[in-house]
Amino acid sequence: MNEIEVPPDGRVAVFRAVGEPLTVEHYPLPQLVGTEVLVKVRCSTICGSDLHSYSGSRHSPMPCVLGHEMVGIIVAIGPDGAFDFRRRPLQLGDRITWSMVWSCGQCFYCQQGIRSKCEKLMKFGHEELTANRVFIGGMAEYCQLPEGTSIFQVPDNVPDVVASPSNCATATVAATIRYAGPLKDKSVIIHGAGMLGQTACAMASLGGAAEIIVLEPNLRRREQTMKFGATVAVDSGQSLDTIRSLVLERTCGRGADVSIELSGYPEAIELGLGLLRFGGTMVLAGSTFPTRAVQLPAEQVVRRLLQIVGVYNYNPEDLEAGLEFLSKAQGRFPFAELVGKSFSLSEINSAFTFAREQRPPRVAVFPWSQ
Repeated sequence: MNEIEVPPDGRVAVFRAVGEPLTVEHYPLPQLVGTEVLVKVRCSTICGSDLHSYSGSRHSPMPCVLGHEMVGIIVAIGPDGAFDFRRRPLQLGDRITWSMVWSCGQCFYCQQGIRSKCEKLMKFGHEELTANRVFIGGMAEYCQLPEGTSIFQVPDNVPDVVASPSNCATATVAATIRYAGPLKDKSVIIHGAGMLGQTACAMASLGGAAEIIVLEPNLRRREQTMKFGATVAVDSGQSLDTIRSLVLERTCGRGADVSIELSGYPEAIELGLGLLRFGGTMVLAGSTFPTRAVQLPAEQVVRRLLQIVGVYNYNPEDLEAGLEFLSKAQGRFPFAELVGKSFSLSEINSAFTFAREQRPPRVAVFPWSQ
């Protein structure tokens, strides 16, 4: 096994029960086989799904090591070498990120291009901690990448705090926009201005969208979208008539070409359908938690020739596109500002408390800081 000098064990923050503090524990580092890779985690960011698991509103196996957004450097390689998604050799010291979803690439759904529904699916940060599988989440000093993990080198100009969310938020938005189709000269509505919404604004802007209309109830987040390419940000708590009038005014009286729903709230979906032009497309990516049923006017969907597409997670190619986007976007959009505060691994419970109470788009954990 090729490796940089590493200690015999490493620390992980273990989530054992809802309502209980995470515990920082030591475990022996694994012996790698085949093309496995051991990564020293430089930065991990707390995603909304981590908070849902932490609060019990999302089911996660316990005990586990939370965290799926991370970036790190390769410190050990299995005896058969290591390769990125394009089968290019990887080296010790390479700075990498990887798909948060491990997929086999061979099963029925992988062959259908739906790798997020792989029949052998494994998700970093969402797997039960066992004796043979400990370093499989981001809230840790190290992460073990099984054979077949879709690995990508991080562009040199992308900082760790910007690269860390790439294998969740950035890649998911890249998949969402892939389903929406080319946005050049189109009018786009973005529902929700969290991490995904800010990223969607920036991607739509670089994609040449003519109008980027953000609907978001939080004033601070609305103001922030203007730094990420939004042409107008609207309080989604206003009346339907007020919002519809503004959208029609900005879209030559027709309605938007594309609506990207990232909040997950039924009210946003119902509103968004009514703001599309004839033949418009709505892409749903935010509905990842239980809510009431959406009141869908099927007759209007038919008569107005609307298209509705659901997106869940992403394919490895979307992470590749997301990293390329972040490299191009450096200096144009202040992605580092979306990280509200940074903590060490020893401060992990303070990090989750801050993330839950302050609700910044992201909170960073630097496992090796003191």
